[in-house]
Amino acid sequence: MDDGPDLAPVPPLTLGVEEEFLLVDPHTWQVVPLAPQVLSAVGTGRLVHSEGTRYQVEIATSVADTADRLREELSALRRVLAKAARAHGCRLLASPSPVLPVRTPPHLNDDEPRQREQFQRFGALTDNLVGCGRHIHIGTLDTDTAVEVANRVRPWLPTLIALGANSPFWGGRDTGHASWRAMAWATWPSAGLPPHFTSTAHYRTSVDLLISSGAALDTKMVYWDLRPSGTWPTLEIRAPDMSPELDVAVLHAALGRALVAVSLRDIRAGEPAPPVGEDVLRLARWRAAHDGLEGYGLDPFTGTELPAAALAEGLLDLLAPELAAAGDLEHASATLATLLREGSGAHRQRAVFARRGNLSDVLHHLADATEAD
Repeated sequence: MDDGPDLAPVPPLTLGVEEEFLLVDPHTWQVVPLAPQVLSAVGTGRLVHSEGTRYQVEIATSVADTADRLREELSALRRVLAKAARAHGCRLLASPSPVLPVRTPPHLNDDEPRQREQFQRFGALTDNLVGCGRHIHIGTLDTDTAVEVANRVRPWLPTLIALGANSPFWGGRDTGHASWRAMAWATWPSAGLPPHFTSTAHYRTSVDLLISSGAALDTKMVYWDLRPSGTWPTLEIRAPDMSPELDVAVLHAALGRALVAVSLRDIRAGEPAPPVGEDVLRLARWRAAHDGLEGYGLDPFTGTELPAAALAEGLLDLLAPELAAAGDLEHASATLATLLREGSGAHRQRAVFARRGNLSDVLHHLADATEAD
């Protein structure tokens, strides 16, 4: 009796995370260009390095086999940076936005001529560089596989945006969106939802077109919400906002890895990818950025309006076998339950602001939460 194709098991998938932080004055809560000083105190390298402006620093974990190991390293790196920031008279802020207006033109990294060229070509778009995301790397994947998997993961990008929504305030005002970073970042011509790629050749042609058209300086400026990494053998999920809570970071990583695992199994079983309307997915992305976790979203496959919480729970249910196999289901379930009970980062920021109508309270809350773990 034929039991079907003998499918090779999905190989163990690894995790890595990049997190971007702002540096702020603890009295005025304005961003301060102290990244060179803070980084000099901890030593730059593979794990801690500069970002696009001197208001920012970034950590990049080593490759982790488990979510627990990933959390431990994220916590350790954050503690090192927070201590160095305080030693130089500032605070480390796990915030997607500076919240308050940036009063001076962006202080780009003096040792990065590429940043200067970027500023000259893209002008006011570079104001959005003073914003922070969280990038999840899942590997090991060759480019062909990463492209095929990306097509199957992209319908869930809006739900990941809603889960991580943490940027309601930007430029000193409530934007009316839960993740204004998702909206602001998508103004770059090389950002937003990636195309659906018909092949690896199509993917490479799309990247080449971004560069030849002037929409990107180089492959590092491929800012899509999801992409095969240009540096590592990974699929890189770039959609979520930065947030203080380590458990949310681990949730993003666990869900990303499980989405890749499901995609790999379906590919090997010969299952076709469910059809997704490009218009529906574009609107679903906006609705997720607007409503966050507290409002409504669009089912990416039908366009049906559903509570964002129901979409998040549906994603968890879909991925439960893969999460369980990786040992991540209990943590993912508990973290999602906490988010649904206490609200997203955007909801909590607005609650803090509502007490006194003072954005400094929001920044103080974010700084304290960044150091809490």
